[in-house]
Amino acid sequence: MPKLGVNIDHVATVRQARQTFEPNPVWAAALAQLGGADGITIHLREDRRHIQDHDVEILRKTVSCKLNLECACNDEILKIACQVKPDQVCLVPEKREELTTEGGLNVLDAKAEICAAIQLLHKLGIEVSLFVDPDLEQVNAASECGADSVELHTGKYAQVQGNERDRELERLKVASQAALLTNMNLHAGHGLTYDNVLPVARIHGMQELNIGHSIVGRSIMVGMQAAVREMKNLVGLEG
Repeated sequence: MPKLGVNIDHVATVRQARQTFEPNPVWAAALAQLGGADGITIHLREDRRHIQDHDVEILRKTVSCKLNLECACNDEILKIACQVKPDQVCLVPEKREELTTEGGLNVLDAKAEICAAIQLLHKLGIEVSLFVDPDLEQVNAASECGADSVELHTGKYAQVQGNERDRELERLKVASQAALLTNMNLHAGHGLTYDNVLPVARIHGMQELNIGHSIVGRSIMVGMQAAVREMKNLVGLEG
C-alpha cells in the first residue's frame, strides 16, 4: 500500500484569494493527519500565490508526519529550505504564468544546477525527490544526480481517457521499474483523483502518492478528515 502525502496548497489558495487569515493550511494539515495522511506536501512558489513563508515555518513545527516541501531550483527558496529543514524537498519546474505545474523537470538540461542543489540539501540531512515525466532518460538522469526519490508526473495520464490512458499507464509502469532498478524511491503525483488513482497506486513498487486538489475539493463537501480517510482507504484497496 503506497503512503499518502496530502498537498494542502489550495487551502492557502482560498485564503490568499481574500488576503486574509482563513482557511488556515496549518489547521488543514492537522486534520489531514487525523484522517490518516502519511505526509503533508506544500509548494513554496517564487510568486507566493498560495503557501507563504510563515506557513512553512509553522508547519515545520506542527506537522508530526513527513513534511515534503516542493520548490523550484531557486537560490532564494533553497535558502529557506535549508533554514526550515523539511524531511524532504521535491524539486519541481516552475513558471509564473502556469496555473499549476505543467510537466516534469528537465534534469538532462539542468544537470549541474540540480546536482548542486541535491548536494546542498544532502549536507543538511534533507532527502531529495525530483519531479520528472515518466521518461527513461529523465529517470536515469535523476539517479545520476543522486536523488533519493523520483516523483513521476501523472498529469498526462490524468488528462486522457481510453486507450490513450492505457498507454500513459504503461509509460508510468516502465519508468517505475527503471527507478526501482536504480534503487531510488518511487513516488507519483499530479492530477490524481478518487476516480483515477487506483491503477497508479497498484503499480509495482509504488511507495508514495502525493495528491492535493482532489482531496481539498472533496474536503469542502465532507471535511478534511473524511476526504483524506476516503483517499487513504481507496489507495489501500487490493486488486
